[in-house]
Amino acid sequence: MGRIVVTEFVSLDGVMEDPGGAEGFKHGGWAFLFDRGDDSERFKLEETRQSDALLLGRRTYEEFAKAWPTREGEFADRFNEIPKYVYSTTVDESQWADTRRVDGDLADVVERLRREHERDIVVHGSAQLAQALLERGLADELRVMVFPVLLGAGKRLFGEASDKTTLRLVSSQVVGDGVVILIYAPGQPA
Repeated sequence: MGRIVVTEFVSLDGVMEDPGGAEGFKHGGWAFLFDRGDDSERFKLEETRQSDALLLGRRTYEEFAKAWPTREGEFADRFNEIPKYVYSTTVDESQWADTRRVDGDLADVVERLRREHERDIVVHGSAQLAQALLERGLADELRVMVFPVLLGAGKRLFGEASDKTTLRLVSSQVVGDGVVILIYAPGQPA
């Protein structure tokens, strides 16, 4: 059975908007101010190797569909070949190979994807989708790469929620120029 894994780049003050600089955010490209180091590159490559599918929100999908089909290398090849599911009612599925639109009750969509896949179904970016998965307890793991920068403004990973959510730290690692990789599972701290 597949797992839903939310993986995000965030600033120290929780901003996740436009880490790569392609979306026009005034601080766009902030993740590239730092050398993430070889350990980070290995971490992201292994994450991609373990992925069975991508689950994306419409905006992230549209940005990825513009960028990834023209890139090369093991990471890009994996992104381009695996199934992509877009949680949306309005997406153009023809933008990127092997894309399917999914909509309806999020819990039902997650249950079906978990049954259809044996390995991780990974959510990159996709702020609203990530927030909904975390708030509803539908994410099996949260991976956050925290960059040592305060942006002061922008879309945040954690917005207002209806209740508290507790997480258990599975692992942590400092890589490159002080980037911290944190991996959490649902549940109470041990």
